Amino acid sequence: MSGPRVVIADDQAFVRVGFRMILKSGGVEVVGEAADGAEAVAVVRDVRPDVVLMDIRMPTMDGLEATRRIVRSSDTCRVLMLTTFDLDRYVYDALAAGASGFLLKDVTPEHLVAAVRLIETGDALLAPSITRRLVERFASGAAPVVHQDLTALTPREREVLTLVGGGRSNGEIAALLTLSEATVKTHVARVFAKLGLRDRAQAVVLAYETGLVTPGA
Repeated sequence: MSGPRVVIADDQAFVRVGFRMILKSGGVEVVGEAADGAEAVAVVRDVRPDVVLMDIRMPTMDGLEATRRIVRSSDTCRVLMLTTFDLDRYVYDALAAGASGFLLKDVTPEHLVAAVRLIETGDALLAPSITRRLVERFASGAAPVVHQDLTALTPREREVLTLVGGGRSNGEIAALLTLSEATVKTHVARVFAKLGLRDRAQAVVLAYETGLVTPGA
């Protein structure tokens, strides 16, 4: 069976069954399930999936803490958060914890399969502009402290990170900086490598937390 290997973590059995059926019909292998965050961490450790569909609200250990532990223990597993509301208060926290994006639980079957495949490639599920709105709504008002690793960036790389944080796509960045899209992709890849970022969602969060981009800018 082709496609990414997936673990589904949700305390509602009918949600797990439904998602398993949808993913299987779309050619995606489900290699494990979990009913709470602690179980999700254990299952991920045992089966080493490519993607985890993680509910935010679960007993014993919530999805946020489970995500933190999974991201710390794996450089390759990507977490896709499941939420009931499109602007859940915990979405920003989930992205900051290392999640690569989020889905509403009433997602269409086609979107669910496409989202899992997209996440597995290393891209962020959310359009950067959507991620930006979430960050603007939920980021704290504390004065940002520039992360020391930003000193490793060249001026051009810093400029690219700022534009990514502002919700720009690679094509838009290429047009703004008069570069080819391939060159922009190279800059983005170097920024991610230097800062240890997994995807664009984390890049947007970092751009806000370091003050490169400010809410409402």
